Formats: sequence, C-alpha cells, structure tokens
Amino acid sequence: MIVDNIAQDILFSPINQGADHLLILSGYATPNMASWFIKSLQEKKAPSISISIIVGMVPYDGLSVPVHDGFKELQNSSYSNIKHFSCSYLYDNPPVHANLYIWLKKGIPIFAYTGSAEFMQKSFLSHRNELMVNCDPDEAFKYYSALEGRTIYCNHSEVENEILLRPTHAILDDEAQEKTTLTGAGTDHVTLSLLSDTGEVGRRSGLNWGQRNNRNPNEAYIPLPSKQAKKGFFPLNKQHFIVETDDGHILLLRVEQQNNKAITTPLSNAQLGEYFRNRLGLANGAYVTKNDLLRYGRTDVTFYKIDEETFYLDFSPDMEPEL
Repeated sequence: MIVDNIAQDILFSPINQGADHLLILSGYATPNMASWFIKSLQEKKAPSISISIIVGMVPYDGLSVPVHDGFKELQNSSYSNIKHFSCSYLYDNPPVHANLYIWLKKGIPIFAYTGSAEFMQKSFLSHRNELMVNCDPDEAFKYYSALEGRTIYCNHSEVENEILLRPTHAILDDEAQEKTTLTGAGTDHVTLSLLSDTGEVGRRSGLNWGQRNNRNPNEAYIPLPSKQAKKGFFPLNKQHFIVETDDGHILLLRVEQQNNKAITTPLSNAQLGEYFRNRLGLANGAYVTKNDLLRYGRTDVTFYKIDEETFYLDFSPDMEPEL
C-alpha cells in the first residue's frame, strides 16, 4: 500500500526506471494538477515524457467552463519537457469513478496504481489521507484502452456538443460580467497594484521582470505584498490555480519567489507578460511604464475568489484613459 508521499511514488519514481508515458484515468481531474505536474517535472529536470488523461465522471455532472478551458490551454500548448500531452473526456454513460495511473515504457505497461487519489492537487499535495495500491499493469492498460473509444479530446471541434459545460459560479455566467455585479455579489476579492513602492513600474521587476540580459523580455509577475500573501487568499506552496480574465482568457498561475512575493504563469513566465502587453497595446518584449498603464486606464488588477483553485481577474479600465 502507498499512503505517504504518493506523488513521489506514483508520479515521479517510475521515470527513474525508464517509464516514458503516463496514462491517467481519474473520475475528477483539474488542469491545475496537470500544470503543477508539468512544472514539477521541469524543476526536477526529469527526462521528457508523454501524459494522457481521461476524465471519467463528465457524463455524471459535466465539467466547469474554467476547468475545460484550462485543459484546452494545456493541450494546445507545447512544453520542452513533454513529448505529448492530451486530455480526453468520457462523454457517454456509464461514468467512471475509478482512478488509475499506468506507466508505459516504449509502449509496454510496466507499473500501475489504483486507489482513492484523483488527479487533483488536494489529493497529491494536501494533508488529506489517500490510499493507493499497485495493480496489474497489463489489466489496467486493457481497462484504460477499452474506455478510449468512449472519449473525446478536450480541444475537439465538437466537444461542447458532447458534454455538459457549467459555470463554476453564477458570476461567471453573467453575460455582462460588470464589476459592480461582482462586487455586489459579496465575492471575496483583493486588488493588487502593478506599481512598485516608488509608484512606478519596477525597472526589472513586476511587469518588467524580464528586462535583463539573457532573459525573455516578456517575463513578468504580479507583485504580491507579503502581508497579503499571509492572509491565505491565494493558494501557496507552489500550488497552481486557474484564473479566468475579464476578456475571456484562461491563465494558470501560482505564487512563488522568496516570501511569496510574485504571482506568475509558471509553465512560461513570459506568458503573463505577453498577456499584459497585449492588453496595453504594446509590442512583445516592450518595456512597460506607468504612463502605459495610465494611458490604458488601470494601474492595478482585482482577483475574485470563486473557489480554492478558481479565480476571476479583472483588468478592465476603471478610469478615463489618458490620451
């Protein structure tokens, strides 16, 4: 039985024995967990692997829009350490609540595990007790393969006709999505300045984090004051979380750096900088100034907390842009 440090035993140790493709069948799964796993592989400098995920309980209770969009973002992206990433949904009854983790080596199943741990951060990163056991790799692979014919890729052109998509929160289903509606709904939220303590955009920090030699100039982070980080509004300990933006984008973020001072896009630090430069009407890699923010009409961002792993980010102009 595996009850302690299940992430190491199930997700990482098999790679040291030559495993190169992880097949995951999980009743419930999140792109936050997939993002965390990919980033952890990068940080461990692990050999390149492939990852295939089937989410099994979609026919029972559907899928939230942010989770669906998060998986599409992951599947449509490329990673230096991932040969192939795919996520599929079971789309017809009966739903599957089983959790299986099967490792292949050159196409042959060599390890398999089953048990209570769903492919979610609260299963692998929290103090919640989970129980996993080894199972027969060949039998597990047969079971997984038999389900593949009942699945559809998350980025398939007709996927939204095959599964039930639901909002995580009524706020996100409001077509207007006005800030007054968000605030009036009593949703927990914080506003973070994009300016440094000097009242300017940091020269080599914040939105200009990459403005240094031998760095991608788009690299950026949202400054998080230590006092705010300690309040528990954002998940810490390098956990990833989904953010849906007011202009309809999906960002996978985490809090990092010393004293949890930065909110970043961990799979690519440049992604956040590209996003803000696009909103500001600047070229990729451009140096961001306070005047750029004033011209746009906003020098801060507001995060609304939908649940522990889902947030809404508002960067819509809240003052008359300077011309």
